[in-house]
Amino acid sequence: EKAKRKVLLYQHETLRSQLNPHFLFNSLNVLSSLIYINQESANKFTKALSKTYRYVLSLTHQPLVTVTEELLALDSYIFLMRMWFENVFTFTVNKIAFSEQYKIIPLTLQLLIENAFKHNSATEESSLNIIINIDNDYITVENNIQPSGSADRGGIGLRYITEQYKIHNKEVKVEQTKQMFIVKIPYIQSWITWS
Repeated sequence: EKAKRKVLLYQHETLRSQLNPHFLFNSLNVLSSLIYINQESANKFTKALSKTYRYVLSLTHQPLVTVTEELLALDSYIFLMRMWFENVFTFTVNKIAFSEQYKIIPLTLQLLIENAFKHNSATEESSLNIIINIDNDYITVENNIQPSGSADRGGIGLRYITEQYKIHNKEVKVEQTKQMFIVKIPYIQSWITWS
């Protein structure tokens, strides 16, 4: 019961972070500009924003998702980021080994990518490079380090993700070198059920 309550609290906080005024403000600003510049792009942006919100709202009673579901939802989120940040980042997914049966906590990948943007600067000359590697042991999310002096340290981040995986007796591994920040997310097997 305690673990369930923690998961529900996490979902509530995650939902609130995704629906926060800053996220909505940025999205509406981009959409407003696109409407005048390129209506087709504005339509695609609106659909991606809708899919992102729909995914977040669908998680109310879903403490675990398959990696496939998470990656599909991530497509819409990455599309939004490309519209916001244009040509200042690269994003790659390498499916080294993959099973659709593997499950993880919802929004894990999105929150890690948000952290990469929040804590790093990115320009066309010095792009932020985000790579997701999927193998049979972990999902690894890594990015080059380009510290942003204005990074907001509040909100949901790696600490919350780590705490949620601990509920399932899983350890999130964090590694940092001078050039790279690396997070290894363990799978939560699909036989775990919630009543």
